[in-house]
Amino acid sequence: MSNQSFASPVFGITGWKNSGKTTMTARLVSELTHRGWRVSTIKHAHHDFDIDVEGTDSWRHRKAGAAEVAVVSSRRFAIIHENTDEAEPSLDDILARLSPADLVLVEGYKQGSHPKLEVIRQASQTQPPIYEANMSIVALASDLSPANLKGAGHLPLFHPDDIHLVADYIERFCNLKK
Repeated sequence: MSNQSFASPVFGITGWKNSGKTTMTARLVSELTHRGWRVSTIKHAHHDFDIDVEGTDSWRHRKAGAAEVAVVSSRRFAIIHENTDEAEPSLDDILARLSPADLVLVEGYKQGSHPKLEVIRQASQTQPPIYEANMSIVALASDLSPANLKGAGHLPLFHPDDIHLVADYIERFCNLKK
């Protein structure tokens, strides 16, 4: 998938479990929205999840068999769609459902072809780095020294706490201009 298939630039944050993807994504959203950008996010989950609380009206609607439940207020809305007999929707399918934004940050979706930053933490490094086999990794955020990131010399390297620099890179990479 390329950024041309969706009106908003798409940039991913990926890494193995407990690498700091969610922390990186949340910090980037905070930094980029502080800079005035409208940012949307997509989070891929490899497990069953629920955003509905047991006992609420919407939960009762869903448990009664509704295929979709929309919860709407003056401040926000959510649509909960049950994938009972359907395959997981593709990233493109989800992107097509989002409202326009200046940037969409995608957490997870390791195998997607969209450009991604890989987060690698020494404390959680149990698998080979994704960048070694995935050409869509365009940058790294790691607390490892460059010498410990074999074959990554061609990729920009940031410390995970350098959120300002990572945000600067994403702005440039996605050609965001005010």
